[in-house]
Amino acid sequence: MASSTAKLLELLCIILFLHISSCSSSSSSSNETTFNPHLSSIRSFCKSTPYPDICFDSLKLRVSINITPNILSYLLQSLNVAISEAGKLTDLFYKAEQYSKIVEKQKVPVQDCKELHQITLSSLQRSVSRVQVQNAKKLNDARAYLSAALTNKDTCMEGLASASGPMKSTLVNSLTSTYKYVSNSLSVITKQGANKGRTNRREPCTWLHPCFPRWLSRRDCRILESSGNEYDPGEVLTVAADGSGNFTTISDAIIFSPNNSYDRTIIYVKEGIYEENVEIPSYKTNLVLFGDGSDITFITGKRSYYDGWTPFRSATVAVSGEGFLARDITIKNTAGPEKHQAVTLRINADTLYVHSVRQFYGECDIFRTIDYICGNAAVVFQACTIVSKMPMPGQITVITEQSRDTLDQNTEISMQNCSIVASDELHSNSSIVKSYLGRPWMIYSTTVTNWSGDLGLDTLYYREYKNYGPGAGTDNRVNWTRHHVMDYYDASNFSVQEFIAGDEWLQSTLFPYDEGT
Repeated sequence: MASSTAKLLELLCIILFLHISSCSSSSSSSNETTFNPHLSSIRSFCKSTPYPDICFDSLKLRVSINITPNILSYLLQSLNVAISEAGKLTDLFYKAEQYSKIVEKQKVPVQDCKELHQITLSSLQRSVSRVQVQNAKKLNDARAYLSAALTNKDTCMEGLASASGPMKSTLVNSLTSTYKYVSNSLSVITKQGANKGRTNRREPCTWLHPCFPRWLSRRDCRILESSGNEYDPGEVLTVAADGSGNFTTISDAIIFSPNNSYDRTIIYVKEGIYEENVEIPSYKTNLVLFGDGSDITFITGKRSYYDGWTPFRSATVAVSGEGFLARDITIKNTAGPEKHQAVTLRINADTLYVHSVRQFYGECDIFRTIDYICGNAAVVFQACTIVSKMPMPGQITVITEQSRDTLDQNTEISMQNCSIVASDELHSNSSIVKSYLGRPWMIYSTTVTNWSGDLGLDTLYYREYKNYGPGAGTDNRVNWTRHHVMDYYDASNFSVQEFIAGDEWLQSTLFPYDEGT
């Protein structure tokens, strides 16, 4: 009897416990809904993001019950969460840089990450300001900034792969976690229609037409249009290797130039050979390097991966400041193919590291052997001469290596009216050296190509349009399902006008370009 009573009491306790738990759960759910009535719309908003759980967990604590629940308010909150998390990662990079157990060779990737992350913070803040305008073109700007931020993460991760020590796993995990918030924000912007599309063409600017953008003054345009001997020395910083200018090195002129300037600073580089690695940090904005001619003004460096530099840090000229322009200068990295990766020019905003943001190259001569136009920018090459050189024995030549990592990024390499040729030595050895237009670096790589391999073959986007010349026939191209010849409509999406919003910033520089397809 006692035993039966004990079992009955035990059963009653279990039933009572289950009832209390159920009531508690129901009450909690009810209180949660009462506290924030927007939870269902937040779930709906987060459902389409790459990381819906962290999206929901972060927004449910930040979205006020007093705001209007719409896509814009949630997107702004998502960006603010990303900024907050990015700030925490900044502190971690500072600690890692000072950490005594990271040996010298491993400090370089951490320095790269720290610099890249500062650029990301700026990109996030600018994205917020663009989204607040509620304009389709500004959304495209925000998409470009966030695409660049994800590229910064990938570059940092590549550098950290060579590092070791007790802080490596902490850095990698924090980096991965933080940039999930950036990915979510980019995904939302992309789905809101910030894609390539038709824009209203403006009337071409002339000296008599007042449609120049605010950031370019008439004085700047005159300087860009003029030849070197027409400069007013009081309006420019002059660099001369022979001592006849204000500075003898380009780096000193950049250090002297104003920080965060809204006006253009013209740096006139006189004829000569300047053996230096030039770095233009993010706070040196709107700089112009203007040489005496690409055949007589040279900037040369020799950093390479073989000598202990990361690809990011090996650039002869490295640009992180917005609004950068250059003309009539040759930039070289003299490290040979035996030194492996060696970057000549890297721009954030392997010979030519078109790292991120929107870029334009017109009438340039580009020389190298393997993967020498690489990166993840939205970039147009127009009327350029691209020359593949003889590689080391047993190697091939490859021109492009594009690194688009997600469909949400509006990043591609577009080559228009360019001449792609072989050096005399490579041409004479064409029977034994294979040459390719490109190969994918990441799974959504987007460019013109011809490559054998299996990385990204189901996800890449490689197209051609009206190529001509001995190598332009497509009969012997690869049979990838994601490679084909475009029609006029598809090709027009990659024009200067449509692809990199050339009418917004490029038109008034007086650098020649063709805005059509």
